[in-house]
Parts: sequence; structure tokens; C-alpha cells
Amino acid sequence: MLTALLVIFVLCYAAIALEHPLKVNKSASALLGAGLLWTLYALSAGNPDAVAQELGESLLGTAQIVFFLIGAMTIVEVVDAHNGFAVITDRIRTTRLSSLMWLVGFVTFFLSSILDNLTTAIVMVSLMKKLLGQREDRLFFAGIIVIAANAGGAWTPIGDVTTTMLWIGGQITTVAIMKAVFIPSMANLLVPLCVIAYVLRGQMVVAPPRNAGEGDLPSTTAFERNLMFFLGLGVLVAVPAFKTWTHLPPYMGILLGLGLLWLVGDLVHREKEDEDKEHLTLVRALSRIDMGSITFFIGILLAVATLEHTHVLSGIAQWLDDTVGRLDVIVMLIGLVSAVVDNVPLVAASMGMYSLTQYPPDSFLWEFMAYCAGTGGSILIIGSAAGVAAMGLERIDFLWYMRKISLYALLGYLAGAGLYILQYQLTH
Repeated sequence: MLTALLVIFVLCYAAIALEHPLKVNKSASALLGAGLLWTLYALSAGNPDAVAQELGESLLGTAQIVFFLIGAMTIVEVVDAHNGFAVITDRIRTTRLSSLMWLVGFVTFFLSSILDNLTTAIVMVSLMKKLLGQREDRLFFAGIIVIAANAGGAWTPIGDVTTTMLWIGGQITTVAIMKAVFIPSMANLLVPLCVIAYVLRGQMVVAPPRNAGEGDLPSTTAFERNLMFFLGLGVLVAVPAFKTWTHLPPYMGILLGLGLLWLVGDLVHREKEDEDKEHLTLVRALSRIDMGSITFFIGILLAVATLEHTHVLSGIAQWLDDTVGRLDVIVMLIGLVSAVVDNVPLVAASMGMYSLTQYPPDSFLWEFMAYCAGTGGSILIIGSAAGVAAMGLERIDFLWYMRKISLYALLGYLAGAGLYILQYQLTH
């Protein structure tokens, strides 16, 4: 049975990694793999009640992550529908490419830590289309946006889905992960930012043709944009404090905040006609969230849970310990692999490979895992959700990114990893 489970999982994993060449959505592969794995496990185990109980336990952990993501993604959609991100983007004004690069890098880094790396990448790459007229400039900026979004998302519990998984799973806590990973994440950004800004030195910003890319005028007032922007970000930032204060799961905090945002939105727009406010409502925002990503998380987390319950993951962990030996090298290898395959199943597998008994919350393994898995995906354009989004928005060629950006991203990744190890040795 174990061999068959591994074969199914490897095939499922390969289909996810080769999503674009195969033209098969990774959500379909994940859901099919989860269904087949649990079916085979149930038929082979000989104890249906025990398997059903294990499935219930796995579903409980999966549901917490899914509810949190649905709430967070809906809040971001509401802010975007009100053109709330213009509060930040409208204030970006400079004439030199190098200065703009620094500004965009830092805005993306900190915005990603509050929102998530995928949303931030979409917002910032879309903004560059309005600010930059030359495609080559936009490609360089898209590359630094991908690096900055992934680096910024790694050091907060709500900035990257893998960090969120570790946070909800109890492997990391809010203050500890922010203190431990902020400096390495900043180094991950600064190294490529310094090099690319130096390459672009002396060049001036070439604006796009007048009226190019402009859409309809926003249908919200400045008050509505500011209100929804600051309320939405306030809800997201308050979730870690809610968890600390109440000891309730984070998804309860995000659902409470979503209800508050829904109430405020209905009150603010109550005097408008239905057709004028329909695109601003929470109902519309719920229909716009990426349900494909949600179903992918459900499928891959349940698939990995099968390997955890059958003790396959613990066996792999033991093999890595015996073969490689050094924990820091193992985690860095996981981060490098995340540049090729999706980091969600990698982190999910790691959570099943190593127990909290052996490695308690906020230990070296989990903090370093949050950094490596969160930033390693920047090395290749297909290695992260932010990279895939930028690839689609700007039609970035895989080989162009590898030639022009990958080396800088790798240097940033290694610099941050070395800095975290040094920091850990000095503080422990």
C-alpha cells in the first residue's frame, strides 16, 4: 500500500509542477490525488472507523486554513473594488528608474507583509503598467516585485500562505516569527535590489502614452476609498492580536473582521441604487475570490495528510536526517526545491515530517522553514504564486527571468539564509 500511495502522490505532485505544459489546472490534480489517496488508504487499512476519524482530524486542520484564506481574500477584493490601493499607489512620484525601483521594492515588501504576496504582486505589477512605458523596464520591475513580495510575506503570519499554515498549525507565533525573520527577509530584498538599481542607474522613467491603460473613473469617493483601505488593513493586522488575546483560531478573527467590513460597507452604500453599489458589495467580492486556489489548498493538504497518517513523512524525515544530517542544509534544500514545485505541499509535508514534540513552536526548524519556503520560490518565475501572477500580467518569458533575475534572487536567498543562521547562533 505504501508504495502505491507514494506513486500516486508523486504523479499528483508532478502534474502540479507541470501545470502549464500539461494545461491541466493544479487544483484538479490536487483534488484527484487527495481522493485517490484516501480511497486507497481506506480500502487497504481494514479499519474504516479509524480512517474516518483521521480524515475528520485532517479536515479540521484544513478547514481552519481555508476559512482564513477565504476571509482574507474577500477583504482584499473589497478594498480593491473600492480602489482603496490608490491610497498608496497615487503617492508614488519619481523621475529616476533607480529611485522608483527602491520605492517600489520597499512598498511591495511592507504591503506584502500586511496583505499577501500574490495580491501585492498583482497590485504593484498593474501599477507599473501605468507608470512605465518601456516593456524592458517593466520586466525588471516585475522581477524585483516578485522578490520583494515573497520576502515581505515570509516574516509575518499573514503575508504568505506557507507562513500562515505554520502559524495556524502552532509551529510559529506572531511576535517570534516577526523578530526572527524580518532581518533575513530584508536582506533577501536588499541584495537583488542594490544590484538591479545599480544596473538601472542614470536611466529616467519613460511614462506610457497618455490615456494608455486607463479604465473607467472610480465610482467611489475619497472617503470610501480611505475607509475601506484602512479598515480592511486594520482587520488583517488585528487578527494576530485577536488570536493572542482570545486564544481562538485565527479564522474566527478574520471572520469577525469580515462581518465588520460587511456591515460598514452596507451602511456606507445604503443610499445608493442597487446597480451602483452591486460591484462594491461583499457578495460580489466573494464571487471574485480565487476559488481555484482554495480548492488547490484543500486537495493538497488532504493529500499530504494521507502520507502523514501512514507514517510515510516521518520515514522521509528520518531518511533525510540519516543522509544529510544537518537540519539547516535540509531546510535550505527544501527552499531551493520550492523554486521548482509549489511551496504549499512542501511545507505541508514538512509539518507532517517533524513533530512539535521534537521541534517545539518557534524552534530553529520552523522559523527557518518559514524563511526558506517563503523566499526560495523567487529564484524561478514559476516558483511562487506572485511569480506566476507577474508572469501572466506581463507575459514574462521563463528563460528571460532565469537569465536576468534568478541569480540576484538566489544571492538574496543565500544572504538571508546565512544571516538567519548567524542571527540564531548569536541569540541562542
